[in-house]
Amino acid sequence: MIKQDAEKIYSLLSRQYHDSQGSPAQLSGGSAFEVLVLTILSAQTTDRAVLKVKEPLFSTYPTPSSLAKAKTEDVETIIHSLGYFHAKARHIIAASQALITKFGGEVPETMEELLLIPGVGRKTANIVLYHALGRNEGIAVDTHVRRLAQRIGFSDTDNVSRIEQDLMAAFPKNLWGDITDVLIAHGRECCTAKKPKCSICPIRRHCRYFLTLNRK
Repeated sequence: MIKQDAEKIYSLLSRQYHDSQGSPAQLSGGSAFEVLVLTILSAQTTDRAVLKVKEPLFSTYPTPSSLAKAKTEDVETIIHSLGYFHAKARHIIAASQALITKFGGEVPETMEELLLIPGVGRKTANIVLYHALGRNEGIAVDTHVRRLAQRIGFSDTDNVSRIEQDLMAAFPKNLWGDITDVLIAHGRECCTAKKPKCSICPIRRHCRYFLTLNRK
């Protein structure tokens, strides 16, 4: 897919989902620590569920130091409503401990350093870098972004790392952070996993999946 087509798709989607600023990371108030923790917690669950535990979690553990010292069972009690809460409690405590022992209690500002934190992969690191620090270092590829990249025609692989590289090649760097947000919004609202709503899709004329279906 050529860059002009990719940017046209972005333009249409950003117009459709201009208010897609509702993820836990975006609503964290700009704290890099909160962005990091909320993004780790957001795996395999809804944003709404994560936002419900935000206030009780950070009112109890407002800093990396306090969360690093927390008992796992106490954190589990607060985030019990989330999926995989046992593992997530361990991850956010371990991440906080790493911030203390490796980074002086601060969230690091490079991809390489963020990847040293337990529970942090490229997806989480990209979200933290963009939403907390305003830096476009890559594109966060979650389940929605992966599905849409393949359907629309941005990528022909199921490999998350290669999908990220294909998207980075398709879009100018200044759009890398935003493209994740609009693709996630589109994946939730329209291009769902089981029953994509192609009849109302604003980019159907640019989508490989739709065009292939209608050639049959």
